[in-house]
Amino acid sequence: MSERAPHYSAQTKARKAALDILFMAEQREASLSETYTEQRSLSGGPVRELTREIVFGVAEHYDEIDRRLAACTSAAWPLDRMPSVDRNLARMAIYELDYTNTPPAAVISEAVRLAGDLSTDDSPAFLNGLLAKAAAAKPTTN
Repeated sequence: MSERAPHYSAQTKARKAALDILFMAEQREASLSETYTEQRSLSGGPVRELTREIVFGVAEHYDEIDRRLAACTSAAWPLDRMPSVDRNLARMAIYELDYTNTPPAAVISEAVRLAGDLSTDDSPAFLNGLLAKAAAAKPTTN
């Protein structure tokens, strides 16, 4: 008996596609733009604007995003110790929190949902806490 695939909204599908690209780029040690272009040509279909915005937004602000994440993690659980799915979900969420007008509750909810579907059992609670801390410490200027 197979499990039913989760039903995702258009925004969640766009975020999942962005996560797939970020995850793949990290695993292959390739650039985000190169991985995006490769995946776009392989899929043959249109890419959602939100997917493109997240991938290129994370690429543009990568170092600042990782600094923000590092500031919100503990010494016992630094950024490089996080599962790759969680790390990339967190990068996407920090990008949206800091560089878009998406409501923080929506950003965190989407990251937590995707973590619940795609990562470890502990990931949703971990990301919820990490992203709530990041949202509370959001810089006042971009």
